[in-house]
Amino acid sequence: MFSGAFTALSTPFKNGAVDEANYRDFIEWQIEKGINGLVPCGTTGEAATLSHEEQGEVIRICVEQSKGRVPVIAGAGSNSTKEAIELTKMAKDAGADGALLITPYYNKPTPAGLVEHFKAIAAEVSMPIIIYNVPGRTALNLLPETLKRIKDAVPEVVGIKEATGNLKQCAEVIEECGKDFDMMSGDDFTVLPLLAVGGCGVISVISNIMPGEMADMCSAFEKRDMETALDLSLKMAPVNRAMFFETNPMPVKTCLYKMGIFKNLEFRLPMLPVTPETDVKLDAMLKEHGLV
Repeated sequence: MFSGAFTALSTPFKNGAVDEANYRDFIEWQIEKGINGLVPCGTTGEAATLSHEEQGEVIRICVEQSKGRVPVIAGAGSNSTKEAIELTKMAKDAGADGALLITPYYNKPTPAGLVEHFKAIAAEVSMPIIIYNVPGRTALNLLPETLKRIKDAVPEVVGIKEATGNLKQCAEVIEECGKDFDMMSGDDFTVLPLLAVGGCGVISVISNIMPGEMADMCSAFEKRDMETALDLSLKMAPVNRAMFFETNPMPVKTCLYKMGIFKNLEFRLPMLPVTPETDVKLDAMLKEHGLV
């Protein structure tokens, strides 16, 4: 259902509020550069510090501005099933094409609890669901056999954003869930090998600043132009590393500001501006790769 390069959109702020005009311009730039899809309100979009009202606003703006030109998968997950239902309803009402739902964090539910969590959401809100598996942030790894149980119990679950970086596990996802299951990378370092084991695309951090390159790499792989795909993967590799000099989204948002795409550089606590040392390294990286 979903394939290619989707940007996990960073959210611009102005005087502490969502900067709607800048966000609309950013979305337009992404589409002009050839991105295949958009994901508002993910980790990179600082969803954890958005109010529910703001989250609904950001999703609505993204859907309105994209005007159906590319699909929108809206971040709508929570560690509270009740809250995840409310956020998913909000995403559907805004017109999103799908919902990105993180596995419940902190609670550390059992496999049976995970199945019931997603069943409960789909029972209240029927729309395509991409599950987000990111153990580094949730302290829980959704294993392929549990994912298969969820997929069998919840037809709305059409894919997974896999951010383990574990290619063996990714291959087992396709083995368990089938080749038509949408496995999207959530780890920019391993997009190309993940495509090779059955993936269909990526929900990307780096495509905030290099949307064309990430979309072109996914397209080259789909056309089996492996030389071009590898060249683009190698081109992006050092930029990928720079995006994680400090906690995401601090470096990528700083780069968007330095590139003139974001008009202001504002974070919500507990996120802070990068350190002066990282700032210098980001300046050097952007100049070296012709991004400024």
